[in-house]
Amino acid sequence: MKWEKIITTDQEYEKALARLTKVFEANPDTAEGMEAELLVTLIEKYEKEHYPISLPDPIAAIRETIERLGLKDKDLIEAIGSKTAVSLVLNRKRALTIEMIRNLEVMLHLPVEVLIQPYPLHTETNRVKP
Repeated sequence: MKWEKIITTDQEYEKALARLTKVFEANPDTAEGMEAELLVTLIEKYEKEHYPISLPDPIAAIRETIERLGLKDKDLIEAIGSKTAVSLVLNRKRALTIEMIRNLEVMLHLPVEVLIQPYPLHTETNRVKP
């Protein structure tokens, strides 16, 4: 079976996945190889529309990235401004500013789309009382 249409239903999506498993390792210069490439494109389009992956929380992304890079909180002083500011931001007591976002994007290579997202702050007014 050669795939010839856009995927519009979950049933078609499942059939496309099943077909892709059969032609996935085909030589790219063959008809099956070209079909595999087409299926990958169609499946990705369907997944993007029907199963979107949300962006990570900005603070979680910063923490994960500095850990992955082997950095410490203090290494963010250059991007955020001071040891106190780093602590306040990472503990969600102060929001990232545009300047901090620009600096973190350059320093950590995090997409601006991740860093500009709203995220909860832990302020005195929204703290849960025991």
